[in-house]
Amino acid sequence: MLGYHRKAAIRALRAAELAPGPRIITGRPTTYEPKRLLPWLRPIWQATDYACGRRLVAMLPEWIPAYEQHERRLPGEVREKLLTASGRTLDRLLEPLRAKGAGRCLTRPGTLLRHQIPIRGSVWEEGKAGWLEVDTVALCGGSVAGEFVWMVDGVDYATTWVELRAIWGRGQAATLVALRDMEASLPFELLGLDSDNGGEFLNYHVMSWLQKRPRRTNWLIVGIASRKMFPEALFGQTEGGI
Repeated sequence: MLGYHRKAAIRALRAAELAPGPRIITGRPTTYEPKRLLPWLRPIWQATDYACGRRLVAMLPEWIPAYEQHERRLPGEVREKLLTASGRTLDRLLEPLRAKGAGRCLTRPGTLLRHQIPIRGSVWEEGKAGWLEVDTVALCGGSVAGEFVWMVDGVDYATTWVELRAIWGRGQAATLVALRDMEASLPFELLGLDSDNGGEFLNYHVMSWLQKRPRRTNWLIVGIASRKMFPEALFGQTEGGI
């Protein structure tokens, strides 16, 4: 039935049971300890909008110095390992965080006006007040089912002046009302509006409001490498859900 020859079957049945030997771990020794590296890698990874390992390899040489300048200095060993890690190594380190859903981006891209608005990918160059960074935060309690309150968050880069408005849902008209009310409370003139490509900002309501103003306000779609280069103390968590 099993295809054994008669003598081979007899030897197999009479053979003594072998106790399993010690497990031998092959391959190179582990040099990238998650417990050691993740506390430092995680905030940088979050600031990059949860980039993949291949992108992180190219970004870390610039982002680590920015993190050390605005937050705290990395230990030399951690710094060296993060800068020499491959994309696959970084993905393996971050895999447990991805499995837990460490990041939750709720931006829904608006494509209608994307080609009519300039895209800005570099850091801010304007040194005077009035350039407002805007985004929305979902106050969803961990579940995005149904309707809930959204927070429209506006931060002026030069002065770090903050304006917050709560709206029900994330409709275009409600977002525009919040933006108008935020502008009315600013102690300086609104010179520029810098948003992501979410549909709550990328629509004709906001475009018409900006174009009909006495002084036309600059409108820019923020790039990945723009606001995230600055510390969380300045912009906080202006994307995702709480």
